[in-house]
Amino acid sequence: MKPLVLAITLALLAPLPVLAQKAGTPAAATKAAAVKPSPAWVTTSNGYAQILLKAQGPFQPEQNSFFGVPGYDDQVADLGPDNGKRFRDATAAARTQLQAKLQVERDANVRQDLQILIQAADDAIEASAVNERLTQPWFDAPQLVFQGLQGLLSDQTPPERRALALTRLKRYAGMVDGGTPITTLARQRYEERAGETALLKPTKIAVEQSLENAPTYVKGLRELFAKYQIAGATPALDTIEKQLGDYNAWTRATVLPNTRTDYQLPAELYALQLKQVGIDIDPRLLIERAQVGYMETRAAMQQLAPLVAKEKGLKASDYREVIAALKKTQFTTAQVEPHYRGQVMPELDRLIAQHDIVALPQRPMQMRLGSEAESAAQPAPHFLPAPLVGNTGQQGTFVLPLGNPNAGAEGAYDDFNFPSVAWTLTAHEGRPGHELQFTAMVERGVSLARTLFAFNSVNVEGWALYAEAEMVPYEPLDGQLFALQFRLMRNARAMLDPMLNLGLIDRATATRVLTEEVGLSKAMAKQEVDRYTVRAPGQAGSYFYGYSRILQLRAETELALGDKFNRRAFNDFLLDQGLLPPDLLAKAVREEFVPAQKAKR
Repeated sequence: MKPLVLAITLALLAPLPVLAQKAGTPAAATKAAAVKPSPAWVTTSNGYAQILLKAQGPFQPEQNSFFGVPGYDDQVADLGPDNGKRFRDATAAARTQLQAKLQVERDANVRQDLQILIQAADDAIEASAVNERLTQPWFDAPQLVFQGLQGLLSDQTPPERRALALTRLKRYAGMVDGGTPITTLARQRYEERAGETALLKPTKIAVEQSLENAPTYVKGLRELFAKYQIAGATPALDTIEKQLGDYNAWTRATVLPNTRTDYQLPAELYALQLKQVGIDIDPRLLIERAQVGYMETRAAMQQLAPLVAKEKGLKASDYREVIAALKKTQFTTAQVEPHYRGQVMPELDRLIAQHDIVALPQRPMQMRLGSEAESAAQPAPHFLPAPLVGNTGQQGTFVLPLGNPNAGAEGAYDDFNFPSVAWTLTAHEGRPGHELQFTAMVERGVSLARTLFAFNSVNVEGWALYAEAEMVPYEPLDGQLFALQFRLMRNARAMLDPMLNLGLIDRATATRVLTEEVGLSKAMAKQEVDRYTVRAPGQAGSYFYGYSRILQLRAETELALGDKFNRRAFNDFLLDQGLLPPDLLAKAVREEFVPAQKAKR
């Protein structure tokens, strides 16, 4: 299933300067988004999307709740017996209904959305079946519980919905009539297949990190319930803490001794991972393309580094040395938010408006530092979207962690909390990147098929990396250098992730490339390599691939339109399409945008 968090990696504003919104201000207190009335075809399409939402909802209520789908706030994931088969059966039944609707529907936009929904059902069935056939089921129960409750206990969530977090907590703990603790169900799913020796076991790193992070998640849960003053939560918190402690003891005794230290995925499983994130080319071809991009970007960094050094009065000239020197100007924790909010975010807004890059909302964006528990669950800068369904003015939030709890003694990042890097990081996670991308989907009334069900990393991260590139020419020289460094990291991801999973390179070599050539901290490099091999194999290549597809489409469009090409119109049109896959996005540009622009005088 899709993750709740969009990382930079995941990793990862108004036209005129505005006063920064205070951290923690509820979105409902800000100026509400001007949501356009949905066209009739969107209303029809969203009605069809409900068929698939209702079929899959009982199996992924936390995700549905996070994106604003009503009716799931007090529910928890279904880890009961035969949950995989029941999920596939429900999804297949919904697919049959959608196929019947496609036979009689005549509106071209609705037909395209029905095809997206049917494809999403096919993909979900395939993913469930392949994972069940090849992998040993094991759940990071402490993280599952923390993230499931974090999605409700936030400033973005209205108080009446937050109150339902207590019911969800009790369901996790089995404290409802006929309920079974989520930890018990997770153990049962593992144990019923523990004797199947051919199944791929969980990695040692993933299990060790789960054990190490569990106390942080428990602490984070208590902090959330205290912050939002959810009365009567203490007995359930005490119960879930004991259950998670028992689960960790069982994990240490039963699961950890049977983990694997070989991080290469079977070819079929890795191919599925790539397909799920939207990469539709052979991984070896992805490696080749990324290697070319890596060398070109590194050369550009070396050309720029002496200019940055001269401007900053540095004696260094090699890009690695210049990066290391600029990283020494580290913010204190108290300085980070004021710099991002007070300087970088409003200035990027001004530059976007001045250079007519894309249409902007008339309100400030939200940004805050990550908590310790959030950083354990997602140790990279990321964007938390606002509800895509039933949004009443809530905004997404750019979350910046200051460390990687999973890196131990090397847990301190020096990659995000200094002046030079703030430009490209904000452009990616904020505007014109993820924040604008998701704001546009809400405010422009994009259909659920093109948001929830077309959602994959290539579609999401391709835009954010493209947004970074759009801003580079207008940023300070040192900001441009770090924009190129982050692009180098994305190139490195697209070659190292498949190389690790195809057995062409080892973790130590990948770590060396990231620290010595890309210039990442040891903590960030560990987060990266863990990501390629443990957290989300295959996902890291989506940035480079999605960005490449948009660049190719833009080049094609510029050639087709000549002096009639309008950058803002092109960028606005891309955002209007929601999260269409690259092929469908290209089709829309060729068949709708180009003819419309040619028709203008």
